[in-house]
Amino acid sequence: MNLVEAAADRAFRAAVRDWMATELAGEFAPLREARGPGAPGFDLDLARRWEQRLAAGGWVGIGWPRAAGGDGLPLSQQLVFHEEYVRAGGPGRIGHIGETLLAPTLIEHGSAALRERFLPAIRAGTEYWAQGYSEPGAGSDLANVQTRATLAHGTWVLRGQKLWTSWAREADWIFVLARSEAGSKRHQGLTLLLVPLRQPGIEVRPIRQIGGGAEFNEVYFDGARTEGWMHLGDCGQGWRVAMSLLGHERGASTLGQQAHFRRELECMVDLARRRGADAVLRRRLARAALGLQMLRRHALRVLGAPPSTSGSTATGAALVSKYAWSNWHRDLGRLAADLLGADADVVADDDPGSDPDPDRSALQQLWLSSRADTIYAGTNEIQLNLIAERGLGMPR
Repeated sequence: MNLVEAAADRAFRAAVRDWMATELAGEFAPLREARGPGAPGFDLDLARRWEQRLAAGGWVGIGWPRAAGGDGLPLSQQLVFHEEYVRAGGPGRIGHIGETLLAPTLIEHGSAALRERFLPAIRAGTEYWAQGYSEPGAGSDLANVQTRATLAHGTWVLRGQKLWTSWAREADWIFVLARSEAGSKRHQGLTLLLVPLRQPGIEVRPIRQIGGGAEFNEVYFDGARTEGWMHLGDCGQGWRVAMSLLGHERGASTLGQQAHFRRELECMVDLARRRGADAVLRRRLARAALGLQMLRRHALRVLGAPPSTSGSTATGAALVSKYAWSNWHRDLGRLAADLLGADADVVADDDPGSDPDPDRSALQQLWLSSRADTIYAGTNEIQLNLIAERGLGMPR
């Protein structure tokens, strides 16, 4: 972790900033600040063209090894890109799951044929992915996966359900953690399969959220198929591959997430200046700012640490990350509602652009969406268990 930015990284930051200012304009201007499906200005066809513009500009796969078709840029410059992308108002990336989760796992666990089939399309921004992990009975308890996959005549046949699936309506493919060995339990007998989404036997249903959007989906598999070689790692060893993939979820893009947090905090500070805030609210804003600095330093420490001798990414410091940021962001949502006061309870017209105070809508969404932060991707209770057992070596 180096807190003084090198000259090369400063130059790279300027290049990213200039490119975003030039390209996120004109036809792409409506996408600025659009976080994803249902957000004002988010248009799926335009978002696809934006992914391809990013690819043409050389900004997709910048951290992949050169041998896998990437640029092999150092971690410091990957962080710079994610930060400047957010600062420029870059929209939610429909290519994010493919580029930052699946691709590194493909590089690590995929066959040469799988890498050749999927990596070029991900880097070109022409194929998009969804993640099929959570189920009604296997959210935080991921090992309780019940979706089943049977291999017959060289083809996998899937039956089951996945839940809280981001980008399922927009994606072309989904990677699915499924139970592939009859009678297996928990971590045993799982396989990570690569499945085309647009086929008979798959139904995608949007989940309407409290904020009015439908970012997540249910995905039902009833005889869906994929070819027998479309799996990462060995059959029955999917748990190991799935944990490797989740390790990539804590990668360089976490600094981009924190850049989003900073924009939310800056919006709240601006609101406090315009409306006035008492000493208690000002103190809470100051504590939030200090907490965000702590999260950044912690993320840099985790990302800059050498890999463990066991090859595991689950170091004690890394295990703390999700618990720390989710609680901080939930508290930021509470602070947003308190800053709005009575306005927190006032809902604008159905047209988001009709709200005369756009800060109100944005901060209401922050308050509502942050309620789930300590639940998804591992509840607080699960995270504390992981910290105790894997980080501190305590007994179960």
